[in-house]
Amino acid sequence: MKILVAVDGSSYTKRMLAYLAAHDEWLGDRHQYTVINAVPAVPPRAAAALDKELLKSYYGDEAEKVFKPLRTFFDKQRIRAEFVSKVGPAHDVIAALADKGKFDLLIMGSRGHSALGNLVLGSVTTKVMANCGVPVLLVR
Repeated sequence: MKILVAVDGSSYTKRMLAYLAAHDEWLGDRHQYTVINAVPAVPPRAAAALDKELLKSYYGDEAEKVFKPLRTFFDKQRIRAEFVSKVGPAHDVIAALADKGKFDLLIMGSRGHSALGNLVLGSVTTKVMANCGVPVLLVR
């Protein structure tokens, strides 16, 4: 199974990883994992004033802050994974990669707002599910 794992380094990501570790059916070589992190874009005016290499380095550093502990987790579980970072709104980046990459499943952690909370606050999870044609496993 080709699985996309959306991460942001939050406690919700940690819960999702604990879920994966506790369920043997998600571990092993029979699955192909890609880990995605969406780095928020620097505002256009600020980005225009910065050197392109500096900006690229900043985006890479921000993604690596999230990926470093996850690489350790995947290594301990003996799971090979590809790590991908993209710049942009998380819901757009995740949904686009899930569809374009022809993944069988998207796994992500969720805060667990009520329907009313999502209506008022919005939710990356809600937006991903609305824009993604791939089945989503939410871990709360």
